[in-house]
Amino acid sequence: MPIVDAHIHLFPPEVVNQRERFLALDRHFADLYTNPKCRLATAEDALASLDRNGIDFAFALGFGWSDPTLCRMHNDYLIEVQRQYPERFASFAALQPCDSQAALTEINRVAAAGLKGIGELMPHGQGYALDDWTVMDPVAEAATALGLAISIHVSEPVGHGYPGKGAVTPATAYRLAERHPSLRLIFAHWGGGLPFYELMPEVAIALRNVWYDSAATTYLYHFEIFKIVAELVSADRILFGTDYPLLRQGPFLQKVRALGLPESTLEQILGGNAVRFINADGTWQAHLGFSSE
Repeated sequence: MPIVDAHIHLFPPEVVNQRERFLALDRHFADLYTNPKCRLATAEDALASLDRNGIDFAFALGFGWSDPTLCRMHNDYLIEVQRQYPERFASFAALQPCDSQAALTEINRVAAAGLKGIGELMPHGQGYALDDWTVMDPVAEAATALGLAISIHVSEPVGHGYPGKGAVTPATAYRLAERHPSLRLIFAHWGGGLPFYELMPEVAIALRNVWYDSAATTYLYHFEIFKIVAELVSADRILFGTDYPLLRQGPFLQKVRALGLPESTLEQILGGNAVRFINADGTWQAHLGFSSE
């Protein structure tokens, strides 16, 4: 079974090379990347990291730009990345849902280009609420109709603060899943703790089409969370994600392997679930080169 990092961020070379210009263009980007120690990565940077760490494939996520023009620029790059490296990346489009007409036009464009999803949406930095239905209903309905998944930044409502934590809580994420039960969702960063509420039967039913990724675990939780969430919601809805280049993939992967999980569970989390997720419509098999059974 392959190893798949289901949460990395790639940026166009012009963003990487002209960081200062983009810091001035987008407040949320500045909140996260003013510190020069916060790394940015191109596809070539990521490929080197994948190869170095024995990772076969990755979900290449966009960024939550406020300006739809910047989203489109970013998506031009992500489309090219997926076209050039179909055996290594599945791209998720950057999107600004606030401009409904521009958002729907862009969703149709990226779907026609073969992208597999939308996200990582960052409502807290883009100026909307995840449960503002005038903003999210058109996006959710279009994504569902086109078979696109949506990845969303979700944060724990307690504990320490950090740049980009935001206010997208488990409660708002739950309301979106409940309202759009056919929409495939990835709630990043363990859904801000939402898996723990799946002990409530009605919550488990509402979240049956939700997956949780492990991005940024190092900064948020003890790594025992992998074992706990696997027990709470089952291992087949956990996606291994690092949040590269924020975190280095090798040490993250080593920590997961050191947990002593059963081999079958480890195979699911590290790649099997992601292969099934990205190949849900049966169109990605030839690119992956692995069985989704």
